[in-house]
Amino acid sequence: MFADRGYDATTTAEIARRAGVTEMTLFRHFPTKASLLVEDPYDPLIAAAVRSRPASEPPLLAVVRGIGNAWTSVPEPEAAAVRERMRIVASTPTLAGAIAAGSRTTEEAIAIALTDRRTPSSESRVVAAAVVAGLNAALLDWALGDDPDLGAALRTAFRALGDIDDQS
Repeated sequence: MFADRGYDATTTAEIARRAGVTEMTLFRHFPTKASLLVEDPYDPLIAAAVRSRPASEPPLLAVVRGIGNAWTSVPEPEAAAVRERMRIVASTPTLAGAIAAGSRTTEEAIAIALTDRRTPSSESRVVAAAVVAGLNAALLDWALGDDPDLGAALRTAFRALGDIDDQS
């Protein structure tokens, strides 16, 4: 519905009706309309992967490689469906706040994982913010392009963030 009519023109009542549920039921599963598009269930997996990186690894590399490991441990989602969702997000200015809120949650999970690895908290927050910003930029660029490989967007971000060996 978002792809056909646009995010702002589609109501949650219409979405619930099409899904065959009440609007109340829809909001039990998705706390906001934006969460239908930007919900990210991977934060605990990412945090665990960062914590598991070798203690000798610098924080930025630990996060990049941790996320790379987390990505390879889950089945790759259907790229076309992800691209459609991300295109809507990338082209809808009113979703900028939802992206930022989701990013803050991911940044917090990463920063906590880094402090658990004994990285100072201020450095942990900087590294987490840098990596999440890089991933967001790569994913939004990928969504607006035509490369069918979602993993390519992640590899682009990883290289840009300093994992020149692209090893996990």
